[in-house]
Amino acid sequence: MLRCSGDESSIRQCGIRGGPGFCDGEYYHHVTCSESVRLVDGAGLCSGRVEVKSNQSWASVCEADFDRQDAEVVCGEFGCGAPAALQGGLYGEGEGQTWDKEFQCKGNESLLLDCDTSDRENNTCLPGNAVGLTCSEPDDVRLVGGGSRCAGGVEWYDQGEWRTVGADDWDQRDVAVVVCRQLGCGSTVSVLPGNTTRGFGVYCDGSESSLRECRRTYDLRPGLTVICSDLLVQPDIFLTDSMGGVFRGHQGPEMFRGYNFTITCSTQPQYPGGSFLLTFTGSNRTQLAVNHSAAFLFPAADDSHQGNYSCVYDNYFFSHNFSSESELLSLTITASPLPAFIIRHVVVLLILLTAITTSYLYYKPTRRQKRVNRVSSMDLYVNAMEMVSLSSRAEAGPGEERAAQGTE
Repeated sequence: MLRCSGDESSIRQCGIRGGPGFCDGEYYHHVTCSESVRLVDGAGLCSGRVEVKSNQSWASVCEADFDRQDAEVVCGEFGCGAPAALQGGLYGEGEGQTWDKEFQCKGNESLLLDCDTSDRENNTCLPGNAVGLTCSEPDDVRLVGGGSRCAGGVEWYDQGEWRTVGADDWDQRDVAVVVCRQLGCGSTVSVLPGNTTRGFGVYCDGSESSLRECRRTYDLRPGLTVICSDLLVQPDIFLTDSMGGVFRGHQGPEMFRGYNFTITCSTQPQYPGGSFLLTFTGSNRTQLAVNHSAAFLFPAADDSHQGNYSCVYDNYFFSHNFSSESELLSLTITASPLPAFIIRHVVVLLILLTAITTSYLYYKPTRRQKRVNRVSSMDLYVNAMEMVSLSSRAEAGPGEERAAQGTE
């Protein structure tokens, strides 16, 4: 196995560890090489101080000459995810010279060397402004078929497709440690034989931050299933009551003394069964989960109920016990609700009284107006009848008028 210090001009100058025949050409490191840029003093392959090649030596890049589009090109060049942090002095200062150009990348270039550059307007770069870049880790590893993002068969996105990852028996545990770390799934609980599918081999020592830093070969190895400790999602906790005795205070929910209340625990339906443990200072209560939830009833709240509550969801599968705890719910018990009860009913009575008064004031003039309208209509009707009678008499002759009078 080759052993280099990094100062060699050729791989021929590196030493050999393990003696002749130890390395048979089957193993190799997955290395991303670039002739134009490198990330120095970072925590992994996807972070560090940005340095570019200048006259056969490396030069730091000033923060003012490097923006997010430039960072996207560098992250892509190293096979990493999108830029997550871009800041001067993030990974210290370089010991060499400073790059004297300003990058003008569009963001779609394959290499930083392909980007346009321009002369820097200000020829000075202040100390502490050597730009540091952190790229997000690519989503190139996943666990499938285990009911959780933190359990299942290991797959690696490679050359445009998801491929099964395999490992020899003696290396499976180290691979699993790296996978759980990379996915943010806690520690490794167990490594189980995978299905009959065989995948390309991966070899780790367990200290790597991602599988990208491990050795790999395309010779097929047995697939493996990894179970991580944090495979359960965090459960939810909330408080309810049916009589209006709970309200939102400055520090969280507050409850009136003497009122009943319920604390409910729930979780997503990842796995069947399980139970909830409601933890509280001095007392714990356990209840089986029904439809992935459990309700804990508390009658007649008093000062002993004040404090912090949390839900712990426990379940047993993959031959292991797993648990996940919710956030804390801080409950405060307040004085008797009697004053609030009185105020509430006084407000209701005032609202009713206002509504009645308003209706009466509106109804009274309306009724008077209706009576005036009825009188006015009657007068108009009488006057109209009299005018019709006079008109008929004017049109009739004298004889007809006398006859009409005699008839009357």
